[in-house]
Amino acid sequence: MRILAAAVLCTALAGCAGRAPTPVSVVQPQDQYMDCAAIAAEVQANNAKVQQLAADKGMKTTQNVAAGVAGVFIPVLWLGMDFQDTADTETMALQNRQQYLATMAGQRRCGDAPAAPPPKRRATS
Repeated sequence: MRILAAAVLCTALAGCAGRAPTPVSVVQPQDQYMDCAAIAAEVQANNAKVQQLAADKGMKTTQNVAAGVAGVFIPVLWLGMDFQDTADTETMALQNRQQYLATMAGQRRCGDAPAAPPPKRRATS
C-alpha cells in the first residue's frame, strides 16, 4: 500500500513538471481563404511566438539545472524537472508552418509588385 501511494505521488508530481507540447498544424482549414495580408500577419505572429518559446526554453533550462543540482541534496526535486521538450517541439512545428506559409505566399505572388495597367489606346477619328 505504501509503495502504491508513493507511485501515485511521484506520478502526480511528475505531471506538474511542465506543460505538454501543443504544436501548431502545418496546414489549417482557413488557409484557403488567406490573402497576402493575412499570410504576412500570421508570419509576424509566428515569429513573435518563436522568440517567446526561445525565452521559455532558456528559463526552463535554468530551472532544470537548478533542480538537478538541488536534487543531489533533496532527491525529490528531480521530479520537478521538465523533460517534455515543449519549446523545441512547438518551435519545430512553427518553422514547418512558416515554410508552408512561404510556399503559399509564393503561389499567390504576394511578394510581386502589382502589374502595371496596359497603356490606354487613343481613339483615332
